[in-house]
Amino acid sequence: MSKTIELTAADGHRLSAWLGEPRAKPRGGVVVIQEIFGVTAHIRAVTDQYAAAGFLAVAPALFDRIERDVDVPYADVARGRGYMQALQNEAVMLDVAAAIDRVAPAGKVGVVGYCWGGTIAFLAAARLPIAAAVSYYGGGTTRHLAEKPRCPVMYHYGDLDSHIPMSAVQQVKAADPGGIFHIYHADHGFNCTDRASFEPASAKLALERSLEFFHQHIG
Repeated sequence: MSKTIELTAADGHRLSAWLGEPRAKPRGGVVVIQEIFGVTAHIRAVTDQYAAAGFLAVAPALFDRIERDVDVPYADVARGRGYMQALQNEAVMLDVAAAIDRVAPAGKVGVVGYCWGGTIAFLAAARLPIAAAVSYYGGGTTRHLAEKPRCPVMYHYGDLDSHIPMSAVQQVKAADPGGIFHIYHADHGFNCTDRASFEPASAKLALERSLEFFHQHIG
């Protein structure tokens, strides 16, 4: 069962979110962090995947602080990047915290993020009270390596990703030696079914590993 809900951040900002509810008692909570394209059909589908796996899952609409109902075509990278650049990470963390609070009654909470969301997942691991984080190809992570995760983090990268060279992955490894790193023969955005870079075998394996990781640290 899935639906659109509203969250309220600590500063009073109200934002929409996509909530996926499991059929049985939840194993815990998962917050799904969007790419620069908004809470797209794909991000809603990912949220539903985690709900089907037994988690109370929610994807907050982090661009609502700029414009409501943002759903950017994948070809319009410049527009998506513009929304991202208009946000301050401190405000984004308030909205992620509101999403965490929404699913916290289900138990321990994890965060999973994609692209820009992968970087936000890393920041959530460093700043917010979560039990685990999963970062998919978070290219901006290298800008925040002075911050240290306070929970276990799993990282997924593609070796064909021109946005994130392997040298950047090595920087993240050096900064988070306790992290779990997986490299796939795939391009940036390999998890997204609606992008040309979708690589189904890598996406399937990354999801299996992410679920196992969340089962270990959340429930």
